[in-house]
Amino acid sequence: MPRSSLAIVSTVLAAIAALGVSPASADTQAAGCDAAAAGYTTALQINLPTSANWLNTTPPYTVNNTAAIGSNFDRVGYCLELNGPKGAQWVWTAMAPFTSDAKGLGLQTSTGQLFRQQVGDLEVASNVAGVTTGTGQTGYIEMWPNQYSGSASGQVPNASATTYDADDSPTTVIGHGTFQIHQIGATKPSTVPAKPVLSINRFSEAAGKVLALGIGTNTSGAPDWTLTDNAASYTQRKLTVYARPSLVKLTEMPQDLKLIPRDAQNGANPAVAGEVTGAGVDQVELRVTGNGETQTFTAPASAPFRFTPRILAGLWDYTFELRATGPGVDRVVARRTGIVSGDVYVVQGQSNAEAAKRTGAANVEESPYLRSYGSSNAEAGISGADRVWHYATGDVTQQSGSAGQWAIRMGRRIVDTYGVPVALFNGSHGGKPVSFFQRNDTTPNDLSTNYGRLRSRLQASGVLSRVKGVLWYQGEAESDNASVHVSGFTSLLADWRTEMTTAKYFVYQVRTSPCNNTTNINLRDAQRKLGDTHNVTLLSTTALPGHDGCHYAYADGYREMGDQTFAVLARDLYGGPSAGVAPPNPASVTKSGTTLTVKLRSADPLTVDAGVGADFRLVGSTVTVTSVVYQADGSLKLSLSGTPTGATALVYQGHLKTGPAITNATGTGLLAFSLAI
Repeated sequence: MPRSSLAIVSTVLAAIAALGVSPASADTQAAGCDAAAAGYTTALQINLPTSANWLNTTPPYTVNNTAAIGSNFDRVGYCLELNGPKGAQWVWTAMAPFTSDAKGLGLQTSTGQLFRQQVGDLEVASNVAGVTTGTGQTGYIEMWPNQYSGSASGQVPNASATTYDADDSPTTVIGHGTFQIHQIGATKPSTVPAKPVLSINRFSEAAGKVLALGIGTNTSGAPDWTLTDNAASYTQRKLTVYARPSLVKLTEMPQDLKLIPRDAQNGANPAVAGEVTGAGVDQVELRVTGNGETQTFTAPASAPFRFTPRILAGLWDYTFELRATGPGVDRVVARRTGIVSGDVYVVQGQSNAEAAKRTGAANVEESPYLRSYGSSNAEAGISGADRVWHYATGDVTQQSGSAGQWAIRMGRRIVDTYGVPVALFNGSHGGKPVSFFQRNDTTPNDLSTNYGRLRSRLQASGVLSRVKGVLWYQGEAESDNASVHVSGFTSLLADWRTEMTTAKYFVYQVRTSPCNNTTNINLRDAQRKLGDTHNVTLLSTTALPGHDGCHYAYADGYREMGDQTFAVLARDLYGGPSAGVAPPNPASVTKSGTTLTVKLRSADPLTVDAGVGADFRLVGSTVTVTSVVYQADGSLKLSLSGTPTGATALVYQGHLKTGPAITNATGTGLLAFSLAI
């Protein structure tokens, strides 16, 4: 990560001196925060130094009541007070809690401490111009001890993918640190600009590195004040953290943006449960609003409560609002938004399962009804810390909510066609052999393993046993070693079936193994046979356009892959049409003089492109295929350049990169194969 020199600080200090500004008193600054924080308890307070070296060390808080507060809070607040070149500045912001432990509310200085998520019911007050004040806003927090880049997860509408702002990405390198709260749009897409509320950066780096602080948006550098190294320009730098004591202790309640798998009656019954802990409360009331109606449930404060409202799967979301009432008491103690019911899919494999943007157009199919949970990041500390729901995104990988381009297209087709929200869990990792994806049977949630990182996300989100489909695209890394691949997949599939018991399994036949090689056929033919031997559904890639020898562009590539996958899922899981959907799959090859007949398993009409004969070859003969014609009886007639004396098998290897193919009505290509004649 780039660093600014301390010379910048000297320049800033000189400019401040020239202004002749007299800082206001601390009492003047605190007044705004004090009024807003009525009813809150001070959890932490610290006078920030100009530089800090707090990595894996608790900062020297002057007030620390977190142990006494514990989990007894239902709202959190922050006050940052600065005296500097623009005089007295302060900002207050409060929000729904993002952690259940008060010890996690302060600066994140220890390895593995990481919050990067949307927060609800944001309240902001400030005397700084440009900060949007008011209540009922949506926030986004970035809090970690790591270094970070300006690349974006895609979760924040209108954030930059290159600039340090409201959507940056922590790296695996520890030692810089950020503590930022932003105002963002509530949904994607949104017209609301993403703007910082408060920023404290560079507190976990080596001694001597100057902190970068600010309220609101920095207009002369990174919007979030990263690398401004300006702490010495302030004569006061005080952060106070607040927690509002709970009236109700919750034991169950859906997270914001949560997707709950739908049942056979097209809905779900998420629970809201807990008990009253505060004085003066007579009853609790739950209001669930969505799909044009509001459901209301009440319970007395004298006993634990549990509500199980009914929500329906559809293109609407639900808001859950829990209120505690009594003489002189009327408080919203918890509010969750964006809750939906729908279907869950897992995507797993190598880089063509990751399916990040490589060339050409971006994926524009994202939808507020496509969700994901956690992060596909391969770093255990980053992945393991992300335990919240996100919007599913398509163009980036190893990020919160990353689903891949074709999975987004597939999911969007389900959303638009069947009116069902979809959750996409992508656990893929480019360039890895099948052994990389295996389970640690002793510790299935081992975060040092790919299987453990994916499984722990599925389990923590509550969907592990409710997955509807698993899609597997892997095999390039085996370099045509069919036995290794089949053995590894057999083991992996057995583990999946013991845990994702409701899922249907879909396997892509890879285009190449290794990349840039279509002449090898052993592994791909073994994959073709998995439909018969392993009771999985085969998917083809031989006719996908936009192929560069290994990967695909989005338009004329991953987009078409998403469409073809959708067609199969629609047939198998949603009662959609079956004609022209199954990948063309050969059953037998017979010889008659200078003609070969490939009998297909389906009579679906096929389109044969000119020149496709060059992608067939005969084993044991130098005779070539001169033409290929589809026959109405569900077969292919191959004319040969001569009598195929000595030929033992026919191979269809498919075309490297974009080229001629044999396709069905959905554009799905003939599976690559090797069959005895």
